[in-house]
Amino acid sequence: MCGIIGIASNKPVSINIINSLKKLEYRGYDSAGIATLKNNLINEKKCSGRVDELEKILFKSPSDGNIGIGHVRWATHGVPSILNAHPHSSENVSVVHNGIIENSDELKMELESKGLKFKSQTDTEVITLLITEALNNNEPLESVFKTLNKLKGSFALGIIFKDFSDIIIGARRGSPLAVGYSNNENYLGSDSYALKSMTNKISYLDDGELCVLTKNEVSFYDDKKNKINKKIHIVSDEENIADKGDYKNFMSKEIFEQPITAKKCVNEYIDSLKKDINIYNFPINPKDLKKIILIGCGTAYHSCLVAKYWLEELTNIDVEIDIASEFRYRNLKFNDKNLYIFISQSGETADTAAALDICKKNSVKTCAIVNVIESTIARNADWVLPIHAGPEIGVASTKAFLGQLIVLYILILKLSSIRNEINQTTYNQKIENLKKIPKFLKKTLDLETNIQILAKEFLDAKGTMFLGRGSSFPIALEGALKLKELSYLHAEGYPAGEMKHGPLALIEEGLPVIVIAPKDKYFEKTLSNMQEVIARGGKIVFITDNKKKSISENIRFGLRVPHIDNLLSPILLTIPLQLLAYHVALLKNCDIDKPRNLAKSVTVE
Repeated sequence: MCGIIGIASNKPVSINIINSLKKLEYRGYDSAGIATLKNNLINEKKCSGRVDELEKILFKSPSDGNIGIGHVRWATHGVPSILNAHPHSSENVSVVHNGIIENSDELKMELESKGLKFKSQTDTEVITLLITEALNNNEPLESVFKTLNKLKGSFALGIIFKDFSDIIIGARRGSPLAVGYSNNENYLGSDSYALKSMTNKISYLDDGELCVLTKNEVSFYDDKKNKINKKIHIVSDEENIADKGDYKNFMSKEIFEQPITAKKCVNEYIDSLKKDINIYNFPINPKDLKKIILIGCGTAYHSCLVAKYWLEELTNIDVEIDIASEFRYRNLKFNDKNLYIFISQSGETADTAAALDICKKNSVKTCAIVNVIESTIARNADWVLPIHAGPEIGVASTKAFLGQLIVLYILILKLSSIRNEINQTTYNQKIENLKKIPKFLKKTLDLETNIQILAKEFLDAKGTMFLGRGSSFPIALEGALKLKELSYLHAEGYPAGEMKHGPLALIEEGLPVIVIAPKDKYFEKTLSNMQEVIARGGKIVFITDNKKKSISENIRFGLRVPHIDNLLSPILLTIPLQLLAYHVALLKNCDIDKPRNLAKSVTVE
């Protein structure tokens, strides 16, 4: 989590640092700070809260200096406060940090035994004092190397020095860090997104690497202190897409642009003339595949769950799914005939990236399904399938989840075709159905007016449940997650058939229960489970693609999405749940784009 920016320039940098921090707020927004250098003095300014508050402070008391670092925080060690906000500075050194120092308590005791005093509750201040101590006998780069050798955990660092007023040092272990290049100006950032408004020339540090920036030069070093060269990537400019336009917030924009992003994604992978899917260069011959392991966190994990049903329906490939944070600690049995697929919106999710690293060390083949093709996970995987959703700024994922589902379905359909597990007629028909998704998504979004009315029913609710069977069960989980993330209302997703094994105890008169029931082989079973809830006073919201006029007189609200291929129904059924979470949160005056305690890019364990 957290966001870092550093700029070395021939002109004042504070305005550009503030503008970059605004772009990085999706990484954290409980406090912010900036430190600049002028006349061999570190000028540090910090605030609790958003970057807007920091901007007001700078308006009243500007920070001069042609070199500086900035930070937005997602709290780990220490509550959100001015004292705990970054940068953390001594008289000689100022540091911004993304990550967690696991041995900070041990190091703090060691430093305190030498008489050093701490001002904050953070693990980051340990780094500041260690570098300050090492500077007594060393140049800046050597002092940083000595400090890093003492640290356990993950970090991305930006460091400036009072007595070396022309350099910024960056260091990476576990957390992402990028370098940008321009004329008379160079940049350090948590990711390329924060740098794109200033440059499209980007390099990425790998684990263990350091960089030294001046306004005219960037030098890179490996963990053995050897100077190395880094590739410069030219990244695409999507600044116009990352703008709210006429929408109230980014999330509403991202929900309503899903027909457009879905069309782009489908068009990238479907050859309409050949009526085929453009996916090639498999890292393993699909006919030799023994098993697919799908790995993700949060919303990406839910896309893995849906894909499991698709794989079982369309192929004979064994499939496992795993939460990345659990995968990395299990006693795993790797097989070079397996394909390990990692799913992440940002491509920087710490647990997912670490799970990928374990697979790489065990020499098995990996695939990344990501939204950011310049990301760590994309660069480290053997094979990358982008979702082409464009920048997603709202913390609660919407269009990226949809993109993940579409790419997974397309991949599975292609595998089924190559392995001769689907006949050509069915294959062609499913491709045609895929091409209809954008139009059907647009129709589904027309449900918003009804959902606005429905949302009022949740204002006084103390909780809710989402029920589904088959591939609708992961969509129930996703719907519950969205409502929790955005409205802070307790919500749980369950397989509908499991209600009688415990969760029915939670049903009471008037409790809203969302039942997701497409017209598939589970439909009648789901209706029976719904009746169990009705009999105990639950207030049913029924979401289906069934064209029947009436299902039950006991349904409080009914929402119908267009009917499509049963396998594709999860994609359409997701939309009403996104809209419901959005409108409940809107009525409760919650911060839609930046829910409390959350951040977009989860770069800590």
